[in-house]
Amino acid sequence: MTSEQNEPLLSDSIKKRCIISLDNTIEVCIGDFGWSQFVQVILVSLAWVFDAQQSFISVFTDALPTRHCTTNNNNNSSSCQMDKNICDLPTYTSIVSDWSLECSSSVITGLPASSFFIGCLVGGFVLCTLADSSFGRKNMLVISCLIMSITGCVTAISTNIWMYSVLRFICGFGRASIGTCSLVLSTELVGRKWRGQVGIISFVCFTFGFISLPWIAYLNKGNSWRVLYLWTCFPAVLYSIIVYFFVHESPRWLYLRGHKEEFVQTLKRIANPATRGELSSSFFQALFIDLEKNMSVSASRDLDLYSAVRLLIEKGWALRRLMTVVLIGFGVGMVYYGMPLGVGDLGFDIYLSITLNAISELPSSLIAFFLIGKMNRKGSLLGFSLLSGICSVGCALVEGSDGFKWFQMGLEMVSFFSACTAFNVLLIYTLELFPTCVRNCAVSMVRQSLVVGGALSPLLVALGRNNSLFSYGVFGVCSAIFGLFTVWLPETKGRLLCDTMDEEEHMLEQAQVVDLK
Repeated sequence: MTSEQNEPLLSDSIKKRCIISLDNTIEVCIGDFGWSQFVQVILVSLAWVFDAQQSFISVFTDALPTRHCTTNNNNNSSSCQMDKNICDLPTYTSIVSDWSLECSSSVITGLPASSFFIGCLVGGFVLCTLADSSFGRKNMLVISCLIMSITGCVTAISTNIWMYSVLRFICGFGRASIGTCSLVLSTELVGRKWRGQVGIISFVCFTFGFISLPWIAYLNKGNSWRVLYLWTCFPAVLYSIIVYFFVHESPRWLYLRGHKEEFVQTLKRIANPATRGELSSSFFQALFIDLEKNMSVSASRDLDLYSAVRLLIEKGWALRRLMTVVLIGFGVGMVYYGMPLGVGDLGFDIYLSITLNAISELPSSLIAFFLIGKMNRKGSLLGFSLLSGICSVGCALVEGSDGFKWFQMGLEMVSFFSACTAFNVLLIYTLELFPTCVRNCAVSMVRQSLVVGGALSPLLVALGRNNSLFSYGVFGVCSAIFGLFTVWLPETKGRLLCDTMDEEEHMLEQAQVVDLK
């Protein structure tokens, strides 16, 4: 604790410090991490569990049964031969067998999964700015969870592949902003000391959601694929209701939107019991006066529905930062999503390979959780991006050497582990690079760049089946080259969060003056 924090609670010196900025005020009121904040953070972060389950549920519901097509030369008709091992399971365990799509083209069988990710991309761009403008972080999280979960429940009554694909698109559309709203809201409910750790909790929840899905699917083995949707989506509906009634809105967003009383009440509920009695509207009067002074015509314009996107484009420094983190996210996304898809081409048992990749994601989150408070954002992101890229290229270069198969697998795991860690650091770094008024929008765009990188990876995996340089080689080069762009970003570790574009510009000007000296 600093000497200022050791002073009597809310003393005159601290009150003077509070009126300087919103960030300092929040640090004094909720800088310590108490039980109230812990409960809030856990409730908000649990959204990532349901997000992960819907992201990967098609692995089980859309599974291709082990059947093959044969052609009758006499009448040129096709028929499907079924492997005897699949006879142990009813036909309704997968949409493919349930709707007799075994001999359909890969375009048809892959349509639902493609529709889901297209929905994620569309939803990400349409919904990304709403949490910064009129809806807020909490309401947008609830709305997104409800769209995803209710659509998932309705998906269970789909009658054909077309209806199913449309519902998967809507599910992806709603799901697009869940992770972003959850991450931003949870980090804005705590002080800067705990910001990094709280962000990593979200990623740990995503990993647990991913790991829990195979267990749920195994328990559902032999039952209809429709039941799996109900098992994963109905709890998400209940979760949305709990969040609506028990989670607080971001105090930063409430302040910028002029909701003074809600802002005060939220801080009082989150603050330590010893502090709550001294918090009142009069205590924040100077802060509110400062807010009213800044709410000019131009400031009011910044609260329009899609003003966040406009602000990111109009401000040169913001656009440069956004393009940089988006490119880095694209490179990281190619490795993060591409590695598990291409690991089957390395000559190892596919189940063992996927299991090793899934297991390596958990320690990457745990390591980031314990080290994020000490990690330099800029250096960490650069280092993990380069390590991921180098190991991915190395994985392609040792292809074909039987004596190096385990070494190749080791390189693949190190590359995937580094990509997972870079993924975690990048999202924490992004929310610290941008002020409150555009933060959710910026983080959402970075997540979209990760998805775009992942969407291109299946094509590269297909091209690299005969030569890994077209898959792992390209993954590694993109990760390393785009990771180098990190050198143009400012360091944000331990820095106060800004709330408006003017505050960020002022801080940028101060940093430039220091550099000149």
